[in-house]
Amino acid sequence: MMSPAGRLPLRFSTQTLLLQLGVVLLVVLLSGAVHAWLTFERLGREAENQALTLARTVASDPSVRANVQAISRQAGTPPPAELKTGPLMAVAEGARTRTGALFVVITDETGLRLAHPDADRLGERVSTDPSEALAGREVTTRNTGTLGPSAGAKVPVFAPGTGSGSDSGLGSRTVVGEVSVGYSTESIGQSLARDIVPIVLTAAGSLVAGILASFLLRRRLQRLTLGLEPEEIGALVHDQVAVLEGVDEGVVGISADGRISVFNAAAQRLLGQPDLAGQLWQDAPVPARLKALTLPDAREGEAAELVAGEQVLVASARKALHRREDLGWVVMLRDRTELQHLTRQLDAVGTMSTALRAQRHEFANQLHTIAGFMSIGQHQQAREYLERLAATGPLKFPVDQAELLQDPYLQAFIGAKGVEADERGVSLRIGPETLVRGQVSEPQDVTTVLGNLIDNAVNAAVAGTAAERWVELELLDEPGADGGTLHVVVADSGNGLPDGGDPEAVFAEGFTTAAGGVLQGQVRPAGGQGLGLALARQLARRRGGDVTVLEPGNVGGPGAVFMATLPGTTTARKD
Repeated sequence: MMSPAGRLPLRFSTQTLLLQLGVVLLVVLLSGAVHAWLTFERLGREAENQALTLARTVASDPSVRANVQAISRQAGTPPPAELKTGPLMAVAEGARTRTGALFVVITDETGLRLAHPDADRLGERVSTDPSEALAGREVTTRNTGTLGPSAGAKVPVFAPGTGSGSDSGLGSRTVVGEVSVGYSTESIGQSLARDIVPIVLTAAGSLVAGILASFLLRRRLQRLTLGLEPEEIGALVHDQVAVLEGVDEGVVGISADGRISVFNAAAQRLLGQPDLAGQLWQDAPVPARLKALTLPDAREGEAAELVAGEQVLVASARKALHRREDLGWVVMLRDRTELQHLTRQLDAVGTMSTALRAQRHEFANQLHTIAGFMSIGQHQQAREYLERLAATGPLKFPVDQAELLQDPYLQAFIGAKGVEADERGVSLRIGPETLVRGQVSEPQDVTTVLGNLIDNAVNAAVAGTAAERWVELELLDEPGADGGTLHVVVADSGNGLPDGGDPEAVFAEGFTTAAGGVLQGQVRPAGGQGLGLALARQLARRRGGDVTVLEPGNVGGPGAVFMATLPGTTTARKD
């Protein structure tokens, strides 16, 4: 935006620099002035003390006291010519010459000059008030007299034998005159001029240091604000709050130094953590697969699925750059839990559809057979054929001992899984200890847990080295006041878990034997690989149950045995 005069306004960093320079200059000038004033006062006090010492010395001189007393006893004041050649003039001028004082003046008890550097002023009254000294008190003064401005002292002259020196205890204190000594303030100014050079050099050095510090601060301010103006920073803050708090996706920002700079409300909800802003990213209590997205060798922008709490998340990470400056990482989190549940249900429906298509030809053949019996008049054979169909059911799934399942949902779902397994050369069978007396009341969770266990077992059987490939299920329900508990045991003919591996490792995100190995803790594309067992355990534990490894299995078979406990997933059957 242009200023009213048509010129661009100064940048904030430039305004700050000018303000700092002004403050530095003002501080230096004030400091120099105060230092000069204090030096002037110090020199003035030194001049006063020096004048006081000299005045005391002259006033205590016995010849001065005697001569001043003698003149004071006379009826009048001696003429100036006599005073000019008198002893008082000699003493005063000698002291002034030796010490470099501006003046040494001696007066009588009325303030008339008995000694003065200017002989023409002898016998005249002093230009400054002598009353304090004539009253017997020593004073220091700064005033302007006939010889110019000065800093001096006035000391009373006592009569011999009274009031001062070693004989101060003799008689009364009789003041017969005063001694006034002064040093020119011009000499003080000259002394100050000599001292002012260090003051000026110090002030100049301080000013240069302040200017340099201001420039460095300006550069740092520009670097920290990325060259943005305060108005732009304010707008960015408003936009950031609006975006971060207005989206359902979790956003985690990691600065270039490895600390969490942004952790919005959606990220807190999805990861089940409080605001972690300020913590080190590597020490943050988040899943390891999420941290792995920001490793140097991670592929930028690639999505990965992970389980956090009770949710399935899709995460991706990208580098944040401003011009050429590396600002760190931005991690995006999206909730895929509901989509995963719907996907599992859709898989079950698709499996059932596949099974129905596989059995369609059997329906047609059975109908043609019945029609053939009827057309040739073999009614008894047709009746017997129908009785056999009624006994075995219209569909025959490739699941051994499927008649042990009483729940129609379990029959359909496991039967459909049996069709899939049969297509891959794996026999799916129901164990002899199976007994489910109730009916499934939570088909979504049962589908997810049971489907994952069967899929993993089929994959293990396919990858195994056993001659016969099979998967065996045993299901048992246990009645309860808050719903029955379904117990599921799944075994397979695979090669079992990796030799010497931790059985708990199979529940970690990223564990898979799909390629004949274990990829644990690695970032994998979002496709569900390595999430089945982790998700199944999360769902089971959410209901108060669990998924555990009963047997790790052996190479060559039998393989691993898993058990799932799902409380509150069955209800009593209504007859």
